[in-house]
Amino acid sequence: MSTLKTFQEEAPEVQQAYAGVIDSLIGLKNLDAKTKQLIFIAMKIVNDDENAVLHHVPMSKAAGATREEIKETVLLSLSVIGLKGISKYLDKCLNAFDN
Repeated sequence: MSTLKTFQEEAPEVQQAYAGVIDSLIGLKNLDAKTKQLIFIAMKIVNDDENAVLHHVPMSKAAGATREEIKETVLLSLSVIGLKGISKYLDKCLNAFDN
C-alpha cells in the first residue's frame, strides 16, 4: 500500500485538512500553474522527495512546461545541493517528461 493511501485510510480527517491546505496554495493567483509546478519540482528535489518530484513532472508538462524548462529546473538545484540533484534527478525527470 502506498504511503498516501495509508495516510488517507488511517487519518482521513488529517489527510482532508492537509489536502485543503494544498488546494489553497494551488488556488493562489499570482503564479501560473506551470510556474507553481516547476517550483514544486525544485523544492522536492532539494528535499530529496523522489516520489513527489516524479509526480510533479507530468503535472508540469500538462500545465505547459517544456522539456527544456524541466531540465533547467533540475539544473538550478546545483546551486543548492550540488551534484546530488543533477545525478539523482536529471535523467529521471527527463524520462518522466518523455514518457
